[in-house]
Amino acid sequence: MAAPLNLESANGCSAEGTNGRCWKKVMDFPEAKVQILFAVPMVLCNLFYFSITMVSVMFAGHLGEVELAGSTLANSWATVTGFAFMIGSSGALETLCGQSFGAKMYKMLGIYLQASCIISFFFSIIISILWFFTEPILVLLHQDPEISRMAALYMKYLIPGLFAFGFLQNILRFLQTQSIVIPLVMFSVIPLGIHFGIVYSLVKKTSLGFKGAPMAASISIWISFLSLAMYVVLADKFKNTWKGWSFESFRYIIRNFKLALPSAAMVCLEFWAFDILVFLAGLMPNPEITTSLIAICVNTENIAYMITYGLSAAASTRVSNELGAGNPDRAKQAMAVTLKLSVLLALVRSTPYKASDQGLQGEVAGKTWQY
Repeated sequence: MAAPLNLESANGCSAEGTNGRCWKKVMDFPEAKVQILFAVPMVLCNLFYFSITMVSVMFAGHLGEVELAGSTLANSWATVTGFAFMIGSSGALETLCGQSFGAKMYKMLGIYLQASCIISFFFSIIISILWFFTEPILVLLHQDPEISRMAALYMKYLIPGLFAFGFLQNILRFLQTQSIVIPLVMFSVIPLGIHFGIVYSLVKKTSLGFKGAPMAASISIWISFLSLAMYVVLADKFKNTWKGWSFESFRYIIRNFKLALPSAAMVCLEFWAFDILVFLAGLMPNPEITTSLIAICVNTENIAYMITYGLSAAASTRVSNELGAGNPDRAKQAMAVTLKLSVLLALVRSTPYKASDQGLQGEVAGKTWQY
């Protein structure tokens, strides 16, 4: 079908309603609205889940400088070797489930979810073995022996949470590709609220002390996963996409794996680019101080990454749904809107970081002067 004639002036805007037409050429506002309304809940959801591990680090840090350095180093080690991999590997579902939902092949969403959970469980076992030998690995990387010992202790109690984290990321993608994002805010903020009580009780009110911080994180991540799993199993809205466990999922493990591995590699490289600074800080004098300070900076940047990730989730869902529905032109339009929103977001979010730059420099200088 031929496209309608465009009776606009040479500059691309009509004489009547020039401003409105020009803005429509710059940005597809209906599509932008859809993506923003999708991205905001995802930002909040991921921020709340990210805060669970950060709250545990905060409580561990109140026990002393070595404990703070050990917990921050452990958190970075957990991110670069485990959590980032789980986030990336679950990205395969953004493509598989997204296109299946767009093509109205609803049963396949549950099948792909099961296949991805099997892959996550397999890699969780491998990563757990790596985490068990955290201390000799960190010492081999020339980290402070005492800080490495505390980090290794922290990691051992975080291992159970790794399995739940992998399953949780898969369910998040499963729901995300169906554009079910508002309930995710509630299912993420409630475990975070519960986590405050758990970590306070284990660290402050029991003899566990430092060990209670990672243990509380593992418990809270499991609560997060189980609550979402119950929601999927019991809610009527998933009766077409979740049919229960099926051996058919084993047939799609290889197909899932081919997408999961490159996705995991990309996400890991993104996290490694920043978290490697924490390990380099451990090579400097006064590693108890430098490791903690650099970790604070990296975690602040991770918060900004959560904002970007929300927009990325909106883009991947919109594009995969439209491709699955056989609308490549609308998929291209959605991606173009995402790129424009990304530029706008970069300009907006850089402002508060620039404003706080002087304050952060003063804090670092003050700490350095004390030591």
